[in-house]
Amino acid sequence: MAAQQIRASAPASRTIVPLLQYLIGGFVALLVLIPLVATVINGFKTNADLLTNPFGLPERWEFSNYSSVLQNPSFWRQMGNSTLVMLGTALGVLIVASMAAFVFARLQFRGREILFNFFTLGLLFPIAVAILPLYITLRQANLVDSLWGIILPQVAFGLPGNILILRGFFASIPRELDEAAAIDGCSPVGFFWRVLLPLMRPALAAVAVLTMVGSWNNFFLPLLVLNSERLYTLPLGIMQFQGQFGTDWGRVLSFVSLALVPTIVFYLLAERQIIAGLTAGAVKG
Repeated sequence: MAAQQIRASAPASRTIVPLLQYLIGGFVALLVLIPLVATVINGFKTNADLLTNPFGLPERWEFSNYSSVLQNPSFWRQMGNSTLVMLGTALGVLIVASMAAFVFARLQFRGREILFNFFTLGLLFPIAVAILPLYITLRQANLVDSLWGIILPQVAFGLPGNILILRGFFASIPRELDEAAAIDGCSPVGFFWRVLLPLMRPALAAVAVLTMVGSWNNFFLPLLVLNSERLYTLPLGIMQFQGQFGTDWGRVLSFVSLALVPTIVFYLLAERQIIAGLTAGAVKG
C-alpha cells in the first residue's frame, strides 16, 4: 500500500514542481518587463495624458516624442560618447582583471591570499562612498571634464568583482597544462597568452558584457566629472528635457526607451556567453 502511494505521488510532484517554476519565472519576468513596457508606452504620451492616465494606453499616440529624439544631433553624439566610454572601460577591465586573476590563481608567492583579499575588499566600497577623494584625485590629474575621467575610475572600481569571477575560471583549469607548457619551454607570459586566453573566452565575454552594460547605464560618475554638453553620455542627456518651470516627461521617457535599446539587444545576443562565463569556474573537474 505504501509503495502504491509513493508511485501515485511521484507523478503529482513531477507536475507541481515545473508548474511552480513557471509561476515563479513568470512573476519575476513581469516584475522586469512591466516597468520597461510602461516606459515605452508612456513615451508616446503628452504631459497632460501622463498626469491623467499614467498606466493606460495613450489617448493620442505622440510619435513626435520619439522622432524628435532621433532627429536630435545631440542624441547621436551622446550615444557616441557612451560607446567610447563603454568600450574603453571594457577593454581596460579585461586587460587588467585577466592578468591579475591569472597571477592570483596560477602563480604561487608569499602573501598571495592576503593581497587577493585586499583586492576583494573593493567590493565593499562603491563609487558613491569614495566620491570626494575620487573627485579631488581627478581634479589634480586634470581629468575633470574628460571621458578619461569616467573610464579610469570605472576600470578601477570594476576590477574587484571581475577579478573574483576570472580567478575562479583560472583555478578550474587543470594544473597539468602548466607542467606541459613548462616542459615545452613556454614562459608564464606565453602560457597565459597562448594557452589560457583562448580557453577563457566565455569568462572574458561575460566580464565584457557585464562591464559594458554597467558603463552604459552609469549616471552618477559622468554627472560628477563632465561639465561640457558635448561630452555628455546618454544618461546625462535626459537633463536636456528639464527646464526651469517644468519637464517634458513624454520626451524623457522616449529618450530613456531609445537609450535602453542597445543594451537590451546586446544583452540578449550575449546571454549564452554570460551564463557560460559565470558558471565556467564554478565547478572543478
